[in-house]
Amino acid sequence: MKTTYLKSVGSTQIYLKELLKDKNLELPHAVMSDVQTDGIGSRDNSWQGMDGNLFLSFALSLDSLPKDLKLGSASIYFAYLLKETLQSLDSSTWLKWPNDFYIDDLKVGGMITNIVNDTLICGVGLNLVNSPKEYTTLDISISKDELLKNYFKNIEKKVSWKQVFSKYKLEFYKNQSFSTHKNNLRILLGDAELQCDGSIISNGERIYSTR
Repeated sequence: MKTTYLKSVGSTQIYLKELLKDKNLELPHAVMSDVQTDGIGSRDNSWQGMDGNLFLSFALSLDSLPKDLKLGSASIYFAYLLKETLQSLDSSTWLKWPNDFYIDDLKVGGMITNIVNDTLICGVGLNLVNSPKEYTTLDISISKDELLKNYFKNIEKKVSWKQVFSKYKLEFYKNQSFSTHKNNLRILLGDAELQCDGSIISNGERIYSTR
């Protein structure tokens, strides 16, 4: 995956979207920055960027994705691949539904995905060495270059959604004491039923990741 490296940027996602306006941009393409001043988090919150952490966005053409992957669960798919990459490097990171990275009960990062025309954009923030209060940092020491090399290799394998989900569902129990939000309403994950397409059913309503 070709990668553009920046010293500082407002948002890697916004920068990548601007690059996509150039019809000659070859996909897949990633943007990584040493510093991010205005990152995008879940529910339109900002993701606080601290020096030394991972600020990454990458773009993939929709026709390059696994054929059985529903776009509504793309964030689970790519977040789980990153979680597996971290675990292969001896991290105890786990994935809270649908796309937050946790160490024990503290958030260490997250991923959001969105679609622009025929392109999927994934944005990743991960606290490698610094974290705000109420968050934590990664439990292993690793260079960004090594992490991305391993992660992109996993993406290039184009593992099927079925294979990823078969492993993810075995770990869903870790969500028991956590919650998520939809339209500013709190949803208890302990009461939710995970479906084979990555959605959950809570109080009779099917909910997909909107991130």
